[in-house]
Amino acid sequence: MNMHDKGITTAAVCVYPARVSDAVKALKAAGCNIPVASVATGFPAAQTPLKTRLEEIRTAVEEGAREIDVVINRTLVLTGQWEGLYEEIRQFRQACGDAHMKTILGTGELGSLTNVYKASMVAMMAGSDFIKTSTGKEAVNATLPVGIVMVRAIRDFYWKTGNKVGFKPAGGIRSAKDALIWLILMKEELEDEWLKPDLFRLGASALLSDIERQIYHHVTGRYAAYHDLPMA
Repeated sequence: MNMHDKGITTAAVCVYPARVSDAVKALKAAGCNIPVASVATGFPAAQTPLKTRLEEIRTAVEEGAREIDVVINRTLVLTGQWEGLYEEIRQFRQACGDAHMKTILGTGELGSLTNVYKASMVAMMAGSDFIKTSTGKEAVNATLPVGIVMVRAIRDFYWKTGNKVGFKPAGGIRSAKDALIWLILMKEELEDEWLKPDLFRLGASALLSDIERQIYHHVTGRYAAYHDLPMA
């Protein structure tokens, strides 16, 4: 397809804090300038003490993580403790330093779309670079109704402050067609700028195999079986 020199890569490689150093070394050895992201703050449930969650962030950054995916304590949302939620995320932002921070809301466990909107706004007010739907471990992950609410919160926040915050749906996105639906949502609700990696990501490792199959079909005119492809 003559795309080998177009610089198309995954946006980041995401690992647990304990594996950040290994991932950084492996990517460097392979000559890949791909950022290492790390889930932190008691992923996926956020039920460890705040001190421990903050230390996880600092450790990951010290080991070389350039992006941190924090996860909120859903109890604060379900009990309406919005100031408490803001303060926790603000401390996460401070602990991240210069690292890019994505805040995972765990939308499948927030109870209502109203809570999703409020949590989105609080996360952005506290300094999140991105808001993300899910950890991928909840019973319900990225859904279009939740996506619409979150991107409209992003739009409202942009209109009020002039700050552009990114969006990342994660979990349950398994086909290229699914990915196109999310791209259409971004195109319709926000601007073309939100179609680029600095403001839009897909958290879906299962998606890679289907993208590879679609490229194979484009080149050869037929679909490969999953076991024929190296990433399957």
